Amino acid sequence: MTLRIAALADPHIEEPYMSIERLEKIVEQTNNTKPDIIVLLGDYVAGHNFISRHLSVRSAAKIFARLKSPLGTYAILGNHDWWDDPVAQETRQGPPLAQKDLEAEGIPVLENSALKLSHQGKSFWLLGLEDQYAFQDSVKGYIGRDNLPKLMSKITDDAPSILLAHEPDIFPKVSSKISVTLCGHTHGGQIRLFNYSPIVPSRYGNRYAYGHIIEDNKNLVVSGGLGCSILPVRFGVPPEITLIDLA
Repeated sequence: MTLRIAALADPHIEEPYMSIERLEKIVEQTNNTKPDIIVLLGDYVAGHNFISRHLSVRSAAKIFARLKSPLGTYAILGNHDWWDDPVAQETRQGPPLAQKDLEAEGIPVLENSALKLSHQGKSFWLLGLEDQYAFQDSVKGYIGRDNLPKLMSKITDDAPSILLAHEPDIFPKVSSKISVTLCGHTHGGQIRLFNYSPIVPSRYGNRYAYGHIIEDNKNLVVSGGLGCSILPVRFGVPPEITLIDLA
């Protein structure tokens, strides 16, 4: 089985940096790569204050609904999708608005969910981990909704498994049964020189900042993502549509 995955991470939708027009071009470029399956890796909400016009996730979801692949499009949420929903933060419950907007346009959001899919006559598992930093807490810092053991318990056979997780920090806990873990969140550090980023939003720093990482015979792919958070600056790590070809 050969499987082409197109991963879109961290669009951080807003104007002027991620307009609907730019998103339409990204969707067109993604479709032109002829992927077998498309995954959205979270952080649809802007995540910074340098905004000339706010755009709703629903407006972006209408564009994402144009993505085309034989196996469809699947999404997970990122930390900003939770942080920017005051009701979700107050109640410590979902679904947040971003999830409602994606699902309203027919895009499934995986919540510690496992789906068994088939491609070229062979089966594989698509796993979606809930966000590891969903709730901001004055005492604990962050509280996640992720439950990796529960998610792994949903795998019922030895078919290959693909794990979607917004933040790469989960990777040391990932089982060797997982064929590849796909993440976003870091934006490659947004500023990157000589394979080093001075600031990476991960407790592991540059260890999981960007690219294809192999540890303990396990594979992690961290997308450089599409947009920006905190500051609208990128240097040395351009926005990308991440393509993963699995054989």
